[in-house]
Amino acid sequence: MNSQRYEENPLIAPKDVKPYHAGFEVIGAFNAGVAVYEGETLLLLRVAERPLPPREGVVGAPVYNPDSGEVAVKELRLDDERYDFSDPRTIREKGSEGAFAYLTSLSYIRIARSADGRHFTVDDKPFIYPSGELETFGIEDPRVTQIGDTYYIYFSAASPVGIGESLVSTKDFVHTEHHGMIFGPDNKDVIIFPEKVGGKYYALHRPTTPSTGRPEVWLAESDNLLYWGNHKHLLGLRADRWDSGRIGGGAVPIRTERGWLALYHGATKEHRYCMGAVLLDADDPSRVLARSARPILEPEAPYETDGFFGGVVFACGAVVDGDVVRLYYGAADTSTACAELSLREILDGLEPV
Repeated sequence: MNSQRYEENPLIAPKDVKPYHAGFEVIGAFNAGVAVYEGETLLLLRVAERPLPPREGVVGAPVYNPDSGEVAVKELRLDDERYDFSDPRTIREKGSEGAFAYLTSLSYIRIARSADGRHFTVDDKPFIYPSGELETFGIEDPRVTQIGDTYYIYFSAASPVGIGESLVSTKDFVHTEHHGMIFGPDNKDVIIFPEKVGGKYYALHRPTTPSTGRPEVWLAESDNLLYWGNHKHLLGLRADRWDSGRIGGGAVPIRTERGWLALYHGATKEHRYCMGAVLLDADDPSRVLARSARPILEPEAPYETDGFFGGVVFACGAVVDGDVVRLYYGAADTSTACAELSLREILDGLEPV
């Protein structure tokens, strides 16, 4: 697959974003939802901030307090044998079947603005900030679906009781209305289609369970965008391929002459994240027509292979202009980059199923 990475990449790096919290540092500006509003490209950045180490041998775990509206930092010693500190993103209780006790950073959503889609300025303050008991560990990986004059923004909401997907809407990217959690724990990577199909709204989502399930893509439908049902398993893992470890939705599905094109991420069991595509029937999105045999974008550039969590390209949004797909993606869980791809080449490269 031919892809043209922008020479300005990474477009936004942690050094380009001022910390919002005193005594914190920005370690990530990535995994942005994308919207076009009044002639500007808006990136709804996931900004991750980490407390500066209080002293040697100690790590700080930030937790939002919904009662005070402030962030408290719990200090943990790195030699505390109750916890596993091997993953720089999480602090896990040993023997807890993979559940994390804390995150090492707090994420929220901040807007970056551009007139040309290449050069961005980042707002000084958050656009959407954690609120309520279901977001005490932060909010992550936003996507944006425009339906009419309303932009629906949905994101992973993390707390001690799990990770679910919450929904916020806006008409002007100033005022917001919060609609609560639309997919309960554990669920993430939700992608809402930009129009009704057969009188229903549709969404991709990725539930995970510690039982027999695997991190795969499901389809749900709704009458009102708030209550989702008729869940169907849609897309599974493929052994010995680039999407053998986990998969999940990426950018908002694109209506094409051949059907709905959904760009999704896949990872190997070694946690190498790539982007691929799947084609769904235009009138019945539960029918999978074709799928990427190979990634359409994979981590190759230094800013994709090296970073806070290297070997990752992870897209939450794209802008389509004719045959050009501008895919904005998080690189190495650190920065934001963009690559242009051909819509027709993506479609022609799919493998029928």
